[in-house]
Amino acid sequence: MQGIVSDIARAYWTLIKIMVPATLVVKLLDTLGFTQWLGVALGPVVELLGLPSELGLVWAVTMLTNIYTGMAAFYTLSVGQEYTVAQISILGLLMLVAHSLVIEGAVAKATGVRWRLTLAIRIGSGLFLAALFSQLFSYFGLLQQPAELLWQPQASEPGWLGWGIAQLRLLAWILVILSSLVVMMRILRWLGVEQVLQQLLSPLMRCLTIGKEASNITIVGMLLGLSYGAGLLINEVRSGHINKRDTLLVVCFLGLTHSLIEDTLLILLLGADLSTILWGRLVFAIVLITAMGRIWLKSRHCPNPLPNSDS
Repeated sequence: MQGIVSDIARAYWTLIKIMVPATLVVKLLDTLGFTQWLGVALGPVVELLGLPSELGLVWAVTMLTNIYTGMAAFYTLSVGQEYTVAQISILGLLMLVAHSLVIEGAVAKATGVRWRLTLAIRIGSGLFLAALFSQLFSYFGLLQQPAELLWQPQASEPGWLGWGIAQLRLLAWILVILSSLVVMMRILRWLGVEQVLQQLLSPLMRCLTIGKEASNITIVGMLLGLSYGAGLLINEVRSGHINKRDTLLVVCFLGLTHSLIEDTLLILLLGADLSTILWGRLVFAIVLITAMGRIWLKSRHCPNPLPNSDS
């Protein structure tokens, strides 16, 4: 029991040290108007993807904060506007692949994955997927029917006080969920279920060239989110159960596919197409990480892809 409490405290404290400063940075950037500036800068980019330039602000908000805030920004901008399912699906891919980059990038860095790699993979993959499906939808005339918005934001407390209360609630929920995950992982290991899960996931892990030791953490990250998966991953890395190469591949894979259930449902509420935002994203992530893993396996001159130093 003492070991479980110690693992929970260590993992939670690690996330607190990462997330609190990152969250404050995001709030300050938004207060200083950086979000608006980034939205304007992204306007021409999203126009190339077949989206109205004002939706650049939605992606900017999402990248700096989270999907919920991005949805609120979209709701404000969508009043009196009409978008197609194709457009919402393209925007959804951008939001799903590249969101919460400051916080999740800091979490990924704690596992040893460099900031520039996190940003390059997530922003680059979001743009590539959005461009790919934009061309497919345009060429074949797919999903051109009007999208139906099934969600509207709840009123929140204005100012720093309301923001602070919301963050404290979030941190409390993270503690509850992380504690449950650590206990669940111990129980699965004790019951021998962990080995069964590793066997079931072994085809995917072999395809991704990731060791079976990372199977459970991959499941957690895919279903719940990168922060929870990385929180467990940090413990496993420090205990020596998962090597650095597998850590990098798992973090990159989860960066593209984490929280498959919740995040996918959120974007569906905006009127997106399920196959595009779920299967399109998942298949792309498997192909990309498989290619990365096999390239590193062949690169004998680069045995340690995760140097301790960072920039």
